[in-house]
Amino acid sequence: MNIVELDRVTKRYGTSVPVDHLDLAIERGEIFGFLGPNGAGKSTSIKMIVGLLKPSQGTIKIDGIDVNKHPLETKKRIGFVPQDLAIYPNLTARENILFFAKLYGLSGKELNARADEALEFVGLTERQQDKPKEFSGGMKRRLNIACAIAHRPQLIIMDEPTVGIDPQSRNHILESVKKLNTTGSTIIYTSHYMEEVEAICTRVGILDQGQLKALGTKNELMKTVAEEERLLIQVTAQNPAALAELQQHPRISHVIAEEQTLELYVSDSQTILQDILFILSKHSVNIQSLQRIEPDLETLFLSLTGRKLRD
Repeated sequence: MNIVELDRVTKRYGTSVPVDHLDLAIERGEIFGFLGPNGAGKSTSIKMIVGLLKPSQGTIKIDGIDVNKHPLETKKRIGFVPQDLAIYPNLTARENILFFAKLYGLSGKELNARADEALEFVGLTERQQDKPKEFSGGMKRRLNIACAIAHRPQLIIMDEPTVGIDPQSRNHILESVKKLNTTGSTIIYTSHYMEEVEAICTRVGILDQGQLKALGTKNELMKTVAEEERLLIQVTAQNPAALAELQQHPRISHVIAEEQTLELYVSDSQTILQDILFILSKHSVNIQSLQRIEPDLETLFLSLTGRKLRD
């Protein structure tokens, strides 16, 4: 059964259409990776799912309940971990959790028990009487999660929960996501770190220009880019003439040159490898090492959304 269903969901701002007739179903019990470049419509979609924005067209259902017709009922089922920290710096960690848990109707012994549970889950029990203004970035992120899960939501939406934190806190959060999922929560997880999505998500959707460009498990998605490969070539120095000739090759879709590294996106590397070596040799570019990288989620993401920087 689906816990989230979007049917022809559209959001318009005048002539701008950040979300364009989006159809999406998220299955109960999965960890769903929701990806997209800046301006793809991902944040707008999430805001509509949690009820912060109303769609211009289409319907959104959480657990079979229409978000716009029954906003309070659907919000009770959701825990939202926003990218921008939603905690009060002058309240203690425990007070923050109690405040947000009360918004969901918890009180008395149950309220305190849920606060204890959330603090233990994120590893902040010993710091519960400290204020988050004294916390590291990773601890603040973990508290942000604790505030969102104390009411035991069926659906947890995590928007870039590991931005700007240390590796230990990042690993703790990723393990927490998997643990939350085993306890019965469905997770929608957004991140610009492809390795995170590959590591924890059971299914992935890639959004661009307000539309779903790809949807499936990692293995299903990888089949769509099986023909595109990455070659990493370490060189002693770059040569503009060699780069220009490589970029003109019909079997090379993209070339990235950084200091002493060449990254080539190619089709059928074995066939064109001789061409690449000839071009580099012709322009006196000495090769130190060459490595073929199997297609991954980042390869697919870039092939679908492009490689140009976006604001």
